[in-house]
Amino acid sequence: MKKMRMLSFLVVVTLMFACNDEKKEVRGTTVMTEAEEVPVQTEVHDPVKADTIEVGNVTKSKEEWKEILTPEEFHILREAGTEPAFRNAYYDNKKEGVYYCGACGIPLYSSNTKFDSGTGWPSFYAPIDPKLVERKMDNRYGMERVEVVCAQCDSHLGHIFPYEGVPTEERHCLNSLALDFKQMDI
Repeated sequence: MKKMRMLSFLVVVTLMFACNDEKKEVRGTTVMTEAEEVPVQTEVHDPVKADTIEVGNVTKSKEEWKEILTPEEFHILREAGTEPAFRNAYYDNKKEGVYYCGACGIPLYSSNTKFDSGTGWPSFYAPIDPKLVERKMDNRYGMERVEVVCAQCDSHLGHIFPYEGVPTEERHCLNSLALDFKQMDI
C-alpha cells in the first residue's frame, strides 16, 4: 500500500512538471487560470487557408475510436495522455508543412508557427485559425492548466502555457501522437 501511494505521488509530481519550461521566463504565473481566445492571422503563403476549413462535428463511440486509433494514439487523443518528452516524432521536426489532427484529419497547425521551446514536445504559438481548436480548463492532478482539443472531434492535443518571445505569448505544447504531419512547401 505504501509503495502504491509513493508511486502515485511520483506520477503526480512528474505530470506537474511534464510540460513546464524551466528555461524561459513567463508572464505572471506559470499557469493560466482563464481560457481566452487569441486572434491569429496566418501568413499569406500558408497552403491551408483558414477561411476554407469547415469545422464539423465528428462523434464516435469509444469502441469506434479504438478501431481507428492505435492504443498509444487512443491514450493520448481520447484519454488525455502525455507522451515522453524528446522521444516523440515531431518535437525536433524542422520540415515545412501542416500538422493535422491525428484522430479526424482536420488541419490544425502550420510549421510557420512552430518553434523550439526546449521542452521536448512540438510547440506552436498559434493554430492555423483559433476556430480549429478549443480551450478547456484542466484541473487534473491538482493543477490549473488550459487544455487544447480539436474543435471537430474533441480529441486531446496538449496544453497551452504562457510563453514570452513569440507573437501570441503562449506555447501550445502538443503531443506528436495527437498529430499527423504532411510535408509541403509553405
